[in-house]
This record gives sequence, structure tokens and C-alpha cells, in this order.
Amino acid sequence: MRTELFDYNLPHDRIALRPLAERDAARLLVLRDGAIEHRSVRELSELVPRGALLVVNDTRVLRARLFGQRRPGGGRVEILLLRREGEPGPSEHWQALGRASKALRPGTRIDSGDIEIEVLGSDAQGLLTVAVQTQPDVETALDRHGRVPIPPYLAREDDADDVVRYQTIYARHAGSVAAPTAGLHFSNELLERVQSGGVELGRVTLHVGLGTFKPVAVDDLEDHRMHHEWLNVSQELTEQVARARGRGAQVIAVGTTVVRALESARDEARPGFVQAYSGDTDLFIRPGYRFHVVDGLLTNFHMPKSTLLALVSAFAGTERVRAAYRAALAGGYRFLSYGDAMWIPERLRA
Repeated sequence: MRTELFDYNLPHDRIALRPLAERDAARLLVLRDGAIEHRSVRELSELVPRGALLVVNDTRVLRARLFGQRRPGGGRVEILLLRREGEPGPSEHWQALGRASKALRPGTRIDSGDIEIEVLGSDAQGLLTVAVQTQPDVETALDRHGRVPIPPYLAREDDADDVVRYQTIYARHAGSVAAPTAGLHFSNELLERVQSGGVELGRVTLHVGLGTFKPVAVDDLEDHRMHHEWLNVSQELTEQVARARGRGAQVIAVGTTVVRALESARDEARPGFVQAYSGDTDLFIRPGYRFHVVDGLLTNFHMPKSTLLALVSAFAGTERVRAAYRAALAGGYRFLSYGDAMWIPERLRA
């Protein structure tokens, strides 16, 4: 499948560079079969059907962007920690991306505050393996010295507002280097209204990493390879999904990361159900994929030629999504992480 099918012209002035003053103030494009409606995220409590299971990603974004000095000799270095390998503590190994004026070769040491980083190696794609040492543990040190890894297309440095707003209100488990952005729209008040309407809340954890935000750089989508991301689907959630099926209710995903988590944990023996699972996924959902679990989707507007746009197109139909994006651009919607949202109440039926 040609990657150009998921291309479109995104003017820079349509990219939301900062969040709105209130989380739930975003506009909401509703994509129904054969119709497009223009609503508000605040109206979600009227749109999510009673009895549905609404599943969110409770990952927490790490302040994983570090600036430091090469030792010896100086020289500014930027490191983005992507994924911890092993258990947390004062000494950890991470996958990382790095940027410096000179190549970051094995043995290179970097000081960032009281964090010491040593480059151990790199792969053919430039992904680094680094050792990180600090006290009392790396996560605490990142809170002191790290920067919020806001997307590069925002073309600005992170600030105090991003510390709060590039994080969902229900974030629990630290491990992401990008926010599950559909969840950024929920305020406490909106979530309470949705739940008071008879909607059950479920949680998965998928730590967003390179698998989600790596650009597609090949002409044929089939040649793109997803990086692994870690997820956890609990036994509690499997029981919630089973109860939803028992009452004939929808399972609705807040964001593409939740879609990938639920579909990765699908129960092959029982379509529509999930099994408890903790581990990696490299599931790449694109048109032609048959969905097993997710019935409805809340999502943001995504980058051209991205795996996220391919997933949404698989869910709702490529032509319907293209029409929705045209309508959003014509209607002045705000795009990408801090932008507006789209509500797709039902997946495309074959």
C-alpha cells in the first residue's frame, strides 16, 4: 500500500502550538457513516453510549529530554531517553536518541546535572544504548533535570505549562516519551460527566515510544517496521471487557495507543475479548487489518504519512478519513498533539 495515500497538505498555521486554556474546550469532529458533524469535546458525555466501556492509556510522560556536556572536552549533547531496559534504580540501561556536533561513539560520557550517561553502543539506525547513573534513582533525577519531550514540530522549548498539560489527568505509570494525546482533552469534570452517564472507565498502560512517533520513510507502507513498545493489559480490564460484551456494550478507545494495546491483547479464541498481557508489541495497524476488540474511537488529527493516520484509516475507512481531514482543514480545526479531536462512534464494517 502506497504511503502517499496517507499524505495531505498540513499548513503550519493549522498546527496547535500550545494547548487551549481549558482541556475540554477543543472542537470535536464527529465522523459517522456518510455524515460529518461539528461538536465540542465537552459534549462527549452526550455521545458516548450508556453502558460503554471507555478505555484510557494511563501511561505517564517522563521528562526524558536531557542536555549535557561531553566529558572530557565539553561540547553540548542532547539525549532523549526512549526506553528503559531492565528494572528502575540508580543505574539503568536505556535505548536513546542523541544529538551532538561530534558522533556519540561507545565510551562517550555525558554529564547532565547529577546524571552521568555513558554511550555503550549504537545500531544501524542510530539508536543508542546508554548507561544512566544517578541518585537516588533515574526517574527522580529526570524530574529534577529533564525537559518535557514535546514534539519537535512545536518548534519551541518546553515550559511550565507543558509540565502539566502534556500529561493526562489520569497518568499513573511513568514510561512514555510522548503523550497519548487524545487523553489530553479530558478534564476531571468531563470524565465525571461521562462516567455519571453510565459509562465504565477502563485502563491500559502503553508506554509511547519510537514505535508510535517514528515517521514513515518508505514508499510502500508494508516496508515500514514498527519499534517495540511495552504495554500492560490487566486481568481487571479483561473482566471489564467481558462484562461489556455480556451487556452488549461497546468498547471505546481513547486514542490510537489504546487501540494498539487492546488489539495486541485480543483473545484469538473469543473475538471481541482480551487476555491479560504484559510485554512488547510491534503491531502495525493499517487498512486491511480486521479489528477484534475496539468498537469506537476518540482520536486527534495526525501527521501526514504517519502510522497513526494509517491506523485511523483502517478503523474508519481511508476515503471517509480523507474526507474528514478535508472538512477539518476547511473548518479551521487545530491539528496534532495540542489540537482538536475526532469522534468515530463505530468502526468500518466489512
